[in-house]
Amino acid sequence: MTDTPRPIVHHIPVCPFSQRLEILLALKGRRDAVEFRVVDITRPRDESLLRKTGGTTALPVMELDGQPVLKESLVLLQYLEDVHADRPVAQRDPYRRAVEGMLTRMEADFCTQGYVWVMNQDPARRDAHREAMLGHYERLNRFLLEHSPRGPFLFDEFGWAEAVFTPLFMRFWFLEYYEDFELPDDSRYARVAQWVDACRAHPAAQQVTREQIVKLYYDYARGAGNGALLPGRRRSSFSFEPHWRDRPWPPADKYRPAAGDDELGL
Repeated sequence: MTDTPRPIVHHIPVCPFSQRLEILLALKGRRDAVEFRVVDITRPRDESLLRKTGGTTALPVMELDGQPVLKESLVLLQYLEDVHADRPVAQRDPYRRAVEGMLTRMEADFCTQGYVWVMNQDPARRDAHREAMLGHYERLNRFLLEHSPRGPFLFDEFGWAEAVFTPLFMRFWFLEYYEDFELPDDSRYARVAQWVDACRAHPAAQQVTREQIVKLYYDYARGAGNGALLPGRRRSSFSFEPHWRDRPWPPADKYRPAAGDDELGL
């Protein structure tokens, strides 16, 4: 009798939606339960992968033996939670699971606002984006005060909601660097700031670093996402080589003339 093949996850290592899966597996002690295959988004997608995904390019996707691929990170997260149910991460109490669900429903708009802001190229829009971002944090703060006033996590320990939000909290290091954004020292944000700090520091969530995010997302800060090339550039900041550790920190002022490949160490 042969072993069932491991699921294959095609992903971008620095992608927040892929990191969700890695965090969940780390919490379960099952990092080896999935084979992660890296996709270089600076190159055209492999035709065999495009056939499996029906032509879509969004990642991650999960390939199961003899089955059509699964898509969407929250779907993949739930699949892994169900398959490896011996170490649950999601709450099992129905009420607590519902609370968890209400909080995770807030992540899509939160995510969108962060990425829209970092890709903004109009200095006149910065204040509007800042206010919109603060509004999302204030809503999270109110939710946490209602359901978990003492913290630091939603429930007793780092769990499902944290696995969903933590990769976004880490990606939003790019807002701190490129937009000089920080949460004000204000009661409207105190509880969510506690949550953000605890999530970023958790041992299960150390797949990426602030330096890595800032360097790789430079092109996003200049308005070019998903490996697209900016005018005059030969290489994307998402390129695998040179390794991000060997590159200089990019200029923090994203509204000045754009840095070239040489200045970025590419």
